[in-house]
Order: sequence, then structure tokens, then C-alpha cells
Amino acid sequence: MRVELISKLSDIDKSDWNNLNTYNHPFTSYDFLNSLEVSKSVHSSTGWNPQHIIIKNTNQEIIGVSPNYLKMHSYGEYIFDHSWANAFENAGGQYYPKLICAIPFTPATGPRIMINPENTDHKKIFELIINTYELIVRDNKLSSAHINFTTDDFNRRLQNNNWIRRTGLQFHWHNNNYKTFDDFLNELKSSKRKAIRNERKKIKNTNLVIEKLTGEQLNDEIWDSFYNFYLNTVDKKWGGAYLTKEFFHLLNDTMKNDILLIIAKQDEIVVAGALNFISKNTLYGRNWGSIVNIPFLHFELCYYQAIEYAIEKNIKIVEAGAQGHHKIQRGYIAKPTYSNHFVLNDSFAKAIKNFTKLEEIEINKQIKFINTENSPYSNI
Repeated sequence: MRVELISKLSDIDKSDWNNLNTYNHPFTSYDFLNSLEVSKSVHSSTGWNPQHIIIKNTNQEIIGVSPNYLKMHSYGEYIFDHSWANAFENAGGQYYPKLICAIPFTPATGPRIMINPENTDHKKIFELIINTYELIVRDNKLSSAHINFTTDDFNRRLQNNNWIRRTGLQFHWHNNNYKTFDDFLNELKSSKRKAIRNERKKIKNTNLVIEKLTGEQLNDEIWDSFYNFYLNTVDKKWGGAYLTKEFFHLLNDTMKNDILLIIAKQDEIVVAGALNFISKNTLYGRNWGSIVNIPFLHFELCYYQAIEYAIEKNIKIVEAGAQGHHKIQRGYIAKPTYSNHFVLNDSFAKAIKNFTKLEEIEINKQIKFINTENSPYSNI
């Protein structure tokens, strides 16, 4: 087996990459990752330098892949290590650049090392890629390597004491075989059910028309509007947009059937939108924006409409992105997320390991409290 590093995804055939994306996860698809690169949303100018790992067999066939980037900062990752960087640099070290295996700007758990599950050399390929992460760090004297939002299967396979596991927290909605939105509401505590109905009633009493668009219903005009919403939200919250307008147009060209765009119209003009990606069992809420200030519109488009769609299509989970304790009151429950970290400096690695152990204890306490004492559901 041979290891190769490529600096752009277009250096290999789309089919070679997607053949290994056996779970058909939207964010690890060739089209999603390549759209980020082609649109220069991911680029050296934005601090993301692609360094994808490709494993080939003796017949030069690609048998393993992993999306990786050399990062000059920690933005757009949603596994927050800014305090680690500050501590290391205050001690005289250089934290950046670092190596990261992740999906840019996307806090969603999914495959990070992709190998055909039927390959009899699966274990060897997996270990080779893990060793390659470490080798890149050592050979280039980087501070660290990070694998973000890893699956339970990945975590079971990574039996390597050089790596430190970190636990995080997100909020997901679970479909308990509901047939209607009211079926879901009926499982909530009375106060939560009443609050949601009041919020939805206030939106219904506006002159807004809400539509769910996918596939051929999407067009360039809609994406131009959505990009303006995205910029408006980014400017208010963070002050800088990574995703370019071209990125959204490329999604329309290559992934429109994997997208659910929920929009709100006011007097025939599109004034807000929420972008979701569709997989077999999960609906992933990503970006949202609006050019109007209407109370509860964010909750309607991002949560309630997404839940309605999941019930209609029998989708089991809705993931609504990072953070947001307000999601609890709207039927979302706390779920752990995981990342794995290789830190080259031994003393710094020891400090990180101690930190993550204490952090995990606190997060597990939070999850237990949120899902029991603070649960929105009446049967808990």
C-alpha cells in the first residue's frame, strides 16, 4: 500500500472518492468537499490548506481516503481549542499550523476515514492513515493533529494511546415513529407544548408563506437570495463569511437532490431561509438567515419545519448544528460528540489529557441533567 497527499480533491476521480463514501454521507461526498475548494471557501487565503490522504494498493487503485487540512487558525471547526492554542503559545510553543481531519464549517458527526467495509485489509488501511496523521505532524514539526466529530465506529477502531479523546455536546431531535407534528407535541410537557403552539400561531398570523424546496425547485435566483440572508446573519454574529456565493451555486449544480431549503416569503419576496442536507436517516440543519426581524421565525424555519419534514419522510434524526440550549425547549435532547487529538509535545499532551478527562465528567453531568431533570418530554 502507498500513501499519497493531494492538495486538491480534483486531482482524483469523483467516482474513486465516492465509491468509498459507502454511507452516502452528504458532507463527505466529493461534490460537497470539491465545491468548497472550487469556490475558494476552502483555500490558503481562508486558512484551510487541503492535504487529503489517499491510500492506493499495488494496482494503483484507491482503497482509502481521508479529508484533511493544514490550518492556520481554529475558526470554522466547532471543536473549540482556542484555549489550547493560547496556553501553548504563552508557554513559548507554536500551535499553528496544525493538521485537522474534518469537514470545513460543518459540525456534523460522520466518517473521517473512508474505506470499503468489505476490504479484508480494512484494519491495516485504517492504521496506516492514523500513522500518516502522526507522521505528518512529526516530519513537519506541527503542534498537533485533530480528527473532529468522529463516529462511534471510528472511536472503537482507534485503539492508539497516542490519541486523546474529547467529548462534546450537541442537541438532536429524535423521531419516535411520529405520524404527525401533533404526535410529537403530545409527548412534550404541557408548558413546552403550549409554548411551541403559541410560537407557531404567531408565525401563522403573519403574512408569511413558508415553502420547502428541493431538487428542481431550487434555482440560482433562490440561492442569490439565500446568500444575502447568510451574509446578514454572519455579519451580525461573527463579522466574516467563509462560504462564497459560488459555493451555493455549485451545490445547486451538484447536490440539489440532497438539499432541503426552507424559505419564507413576504409579499411574494423571499425574506428568510434555512439550509438542510438530507441523508437516509438524518436531516442536517446548517445555515440560516433572514432580512426581516420577525419573532420566532428562526425557530419555525430551522426547527419546526425541519421536524415536520422528518416526520413526513420518516427521517429518524434532525441535527441542528452546534450549541444552542434553546433547542431543548423545542424537543431536542442532548447527545455527546467526539473528537480525537494527537499532541506532539509530551508535557502539553499530558495537560490536554487531564483537561479532557475533567471536561468529559462535566459534559456527561450536563447531558444527564438535560435529558432527565430538564427534559422537555413528559415521560422522562
